[in-house]
Amino acid sequence: MNYAETMGPAGDQQLVQIVDAALADAARRSGDWLKCRPGCTQCCIGVFAITQLDAARLRSGLLTLEDADPARAASVRERARQSMERLSPGYPGNIETGELDEENPAFGEFGNDEPCPALDPETGMCDLYMARPMTCRVFGPPIQSAEGIGVCELCFDGATEEEILAGELRTDWTGLEDSLNAEAEEQTGVNGATIVAFVLAGH
Repeated sequence: MNYAETMGPAGDQQLVQIVDAALADAARRSGDWLKCRPGCTQCCIGVFAITQLDAARLRSGLLTLEDADPARAASVRERARQSMERLSPGYPGNIETGELDEENPAFGEFGNDEPCPALDPETGMCDLYMARPMTCRVFGPPIQSAEGIGVCELCFDGATEEEILAGELRTDWTGLEDSLNAEAEEQTGVNGATIVAFVLAGH
């Protein structure tokens, strides 16, 4: 994989800015119902699918961290390597490419107790926060999905349906994300979802 592939599509920074602005707006409308704070790691535990666009962003973020703080970057890589050692035996997909088979029934229970390797266990903070996947960026505020509207179980506890809907995250950026992800897949030659640990372990 060359440096350009590691950096990902040029439009990703625009996408990040759009999503971060949408999140800030949702957080403002959510008010005190949104409990997300530094050190809260509920959403950092458990394996989840990320796109190849997310993967490119994470690789770029790790390169930036290596320039700024080589020791921290080495710790991230080591946590990722250890995570992959634990996860490899039951990996629901292609362990060579990292591609997940999200239709595999095993994926639903896979790695539910596995901490994200980007999470610093001492500080409870994300070492790659600025390069985090989209799932991480939008977690917390109410968000629509095929199953209805969902929220973090730590947020909006006791809120009415009206209060929940008032803080809904707007997701009119998903078309741009899909387009950029297709570009990232073309750059890398890898299609489909993967996981954070596979990317950060240097695969």
